[in-house]
Amino acid sequence: MSLLANWYDFRDLGNPVARLIEALQDAGLSGGWIYAISGLLGAIGILSFVGVAAVINIWIERRLIGRIQVRRGPNRVGPFGLLQPVADAIKLIQKEALQPDNADGIMFTLAPIVIFIPAILAFSVLPWGEHMVLADLNVGVLFLLALSSTTTIIIFMAGYASNNKYAILGSMRVIAMLISYELPVVLALLGVVLFAGTMSLTGIVSFQETYWSWLIFFQPLAFLIFLLGSTAELNRTPADIAEAESEIVAGFHIEYSGMKFGLFYAVELVNTVAVSAIIASLFFGGWWTYGLEEFIPGWILFIGKIYSIYFIFIWFRGTLPRFRVDQLMAFAWKVLLPLALINAMMVALEIFIWTEYEISAGIVLPIFAVVNFALAGVLIVGFGRVMSRTMERFPKLPRLVKDIDVPLPEPSTA
Repeated sequence: MSLLANWYDFRDLGNPVARLIEALQDAGLSGGWIYAISGLLGAIGILSFVGVAAVINIWIERRLIGRIQVRRGPNRVGPFGLLQPVADAIKLIQKEALQPDNADGIMFTLAPIVIFIPAILAFSVLPWGEHMVLADLNVGVLFLLALSSTTTIIIFMAGYASNNKYAILGSMRVIAMLISYELPVVLALLGVVLFAGTMSLTGIVSFQETYWSWLIFFQPLAFLIFLLGSTAELNRTPADIAEAESEIVAGFHIEYSGMKFGLFYAVELVNTVAVSAIIASLFFGGWWTYGLEEFIPGWILFIGKIYSIYFIFIWFRGTLPRFRVDQLMAFAWKVLLPLALINAMMVALEIFIWTEYEISAGIVLPIFAVVNFALAGVLIVGFGRVMSRTMERFPKLPRLVKDIDVPLPEPSTA
């Protein structure tokens, strides 16, 4: 689909922006002003989507989890409970925002504000349509990985500034999860980058369009690793050990109340949407959908894919129990990391064969798809059986003294 001369062709919202830029150029406006105006329009569009999604997702998540758990969910405020997020926001705004006397006031206040910055920036490199990307970075995948680490630092800042042992323990658990799950996530994305030959998200979508196939068919194991690893990095059930209220009384945000707590809750939903959008771009073609984008706007198809993947995260939250911290760490180091290493080596071998022998893509790609799906199935079943035998159901308790046989005293004959 190419840009048409008509500004009202909303199949791609880049059309009206392109016509506006042409009009500004004809008016003699300098390049700096044009760049600023186009960037501002893109930022407003992203902020509008994120703001609306953050409100809507509260109702969607609570409603779906209610249905999964055989409950009604929100159904009192407004028709079908649609105004429940508004009621929740009003309630949080009215609550008093308390702050501990010994807390670091500046860091304590900044943490729930700046935590939105990485979440919003992640949307800037996503290709919403053929010409709908705010910042088409050639290192877009690396940019997203850097942003995911930044969020963890901000959470640690919130726990440290609270001056509370439970808050600092919860934030340290986030650091442990980052170290454990960052490696398999990076290695999973390495397979995608090797296949597409670029770290640009626009380039990865173009690769899928060129070869008329989504990368999920060539990288099923990478998709599964990235999905499970992202669940832990998002701090969502079953990997929400940073907020394990039964263990550490709500974790890093225990001292936050009112709208400050509401911001932490909202950013979790925004981050989940961002990760869903990344998965949709990397593994499901982004806005491209086998020619369907010629009839339905690509950005609408992209949003539909985002919420299809978002449903999987809700499904996890509504059905799975929370892992213990030792189980979560073992799953990362003993399961996901070996699988990610095997997948990366397999992809490197396949790309070498493809490029070295110059085999036609129509022949080699279907073979790679069959081989990778078979390999993923064998590895998942094999690791599942091995881990079910080696991982104990309950951790061993430390023994402080060695067992010794102590003779019982002789019964008294007096």
